[in-house]
Order: sequence, then structure tokens, then C-alpha cells
Amino acid sequence: MKLPAAHLERIQQLAYTESEARFLYIVAVFSGYFTMRQFRAFTGSRCGKRPDRLAQKLIGQGHARVCAQTRNASLFHLFSRALYGPMDKDNLRNRKRHSFEFMRTRLVLLDFILANQEFAYFETEQDKVDFFCNELGISRDCLPARVYEGVTPNQRTIRYFVDKFPLFLAPPLPGLSPVVTFSYVDSGFQRASSFASHLAVYGRLFQQLNTFRFLYIASNRAYFQGAEERFRSLIKRPLEADCANKIQKYFKIRRKWENHEYIIPVTEDLEFLGNAREHFRGEKVERLYQSWCTGELAERELRAQISQEKPERAVFFDTYLIDGLRPSIAEVYDQGDKCTKGTDHPSVHGLVHSAGEPKC
Repeated sequence: MKLPAAHLERIQQLAYTESEARFLYIVAVFSGYFTMRQFRAFTGSRCGKRPDRLAQKLIGQGHARVCAQTRNASLFHLFSRALYGPMDKDNLRNRKRHSFEFMRTRLVLLDFILANQEFAYFETEQDKVDFFCNELGISRDCLPARVYEGVTPNQRTIRYFVDKFPLFLAPPLPGLSPVVTFSYVDSGFQRASSFASHLAVYGRLFQQLNTFRFLYIASNRAYFQGAEERFRSLIKRPLEADCANKIQKYFKIRRKWENHEYIIPVTEDLEFLGNAREHFRGEKVERLYQSWCTGELAERELRAQISQEKPERAVFFDTYLIDGLRPSIAEVYDQGDKCTKGTDHPSVHGLVHSAGEPKC
């Protein structure tokens, strides 16, 4: 992971060390929440002065608050615009208050990021939109999106990739070229239907890709088998079966277009034709098309040939175990993100001002 030097320098100007600045940048971009256990893992330090100094600076300057407690540690939330501003990310939603479930999920997500810093992650919503739309030529209509209503009916905002789960390029197997890698972070408290809903939101985007990898991240390997079965049934098998149907549809629309049978152009057909020409280009498909047009191949024979000659769609599924997660996310007390700057919560802030994290 290559962090922008200019942003790190600006964070250091707020009285943070280089390692503290790097850690805070990663937290701000990917999570918003962290524990000192994660800071110690990042820096290779132990309980003592180093994490205590960071906690005191964050609380003292109003850059973070303690928003929850575990049995032996504090959960910090980076929220100050004064800290996000130097990173040019003062509009990130990580600054906002979030639900208890969101906080637990973000702790697991941050553990993954800290353990896999070699990847080049797409940090922001715009980075992801640019990659799929500008580099891969995929329509925005196919991206996972959510519409936020404003005060009036005309004030609507469309946001993309609102889950903010890690998205990056990586080889699916050793020796292979990098492919786009999607992920889902399971903190252990989501329902099984949550994963299915997540896959449904990404379904249209998956259909546009010849190859991709999906990574299921969790702190308990007991979730992996069910997640893989759900992914295969909802995504992998339908995508593989759908390929033959799409090639047949492509042939029919293409022949109709080339024979000038469209009296009035059908926008949906033309859009499909344009995408299919790009998606199914190649000598094998072209040979099948010509044989089908001349009558050498009947419908049944064409489908049999497609099953043998269809372009390969490589869909990979992997799992990643967050091992040794401490403190347990299950121990985070459900008090929500309710501490605010300028308020006095001695039972919480006292831990930070006195010793930071009293136990390991």
C-alpha cells in the first residue's frame, strides 16, 4: 500500500510521529474505528508509553473519542475534520456516528487491511467508479448503488460502493495475473441473509466481468462453508449457465441488425449488442456466428457448440481468517458511538487520560 507522502506530512504537522501518521491515515480511509491493540500490531510495540502518547494526543486535540469499551480496552473513533482535512478526505462517512454492528465490522476490516498492506486498494468511491467505468468501460447503471433522498423529491444523491469493503487487484492464484478482488467482511453478528443481499446488490456488476475474485473475510472459519455454498448457488453457477443464453441472444440481435430488420431502433437491444460485441469478441464465437447464420448450425447444435467453445468465465472464491482477534469483538459493550467532543465521560475517558489501555 502506497500512502500519499503529502498527506502523511500534513498529519505529522499535527504533532504525530511518522508511524502514527501512517496508522491514522489507514484508519481514517478504511475504518474510522480502531483499538490500541491494532496500533501496537501495526507498530510492533507493546503496552506502555507509545500507545498511551497516541491516545493522549488524539483525545487532547479532539481528533478522536472513545466510543465503546471492551473488557480490557477502549474503542476509538476518528471523527475530527481537523484530522481528515489534511488527507483531503473530510467528507468521508467514516467521520460520522455509526451503529454498533458497523463498528464491529470495521474492526475486522481494519485487521485485514493492516495484515495485507501489500495490496493497492481502491480507497474512495470515486477511485472505484473510475476503475470500472473509465478503465473497464462498464456503465454506472451496473455498479452497486444506493439512492439517498434529500429534503425535497429533487434532492436525490446516488452513492456507489457504500459498503466500503476492501476492493483491490490481486492474483487469484500464484502465477496468474491480478484480477479485481471484491470482498465481504463478516464480524460474526450478521444474518446469513445479509451476505445474500450483498451479493444481489453486486449481481449486475459481476455479470459484466469475465473474471473476478471474491474474498470472504471473517474471524471465525465456521462461517466459510456456508458462505462458499451461498456464493456458488447465487453467483458462480448462474453466471456460468447464463453465458450460453447471452451468446444466443447476441447472435439473434446481431443478425437482425445486420439484415436491417430494425424499423425503429430498440435502445435496449442496441445497448446489449454493443456490450456483447466487446464481451464475446474472438475467433471461436465469430466462427459459430457465421455457421449459425448460414444454417450450418441449428439451435440445438449451436447450444451444444457454445457449451464447448464459450469464452471462459473465471470466478474465484476465497476465504480469509482474521486470526487471534483481541479484544474479542463480542466483548464490545453496546453503548454506541455516543461520546462527543467537549463532553465529560470520566468512566470512559479516564482510561485514556490515565493509562490509555490498562490491560493487554
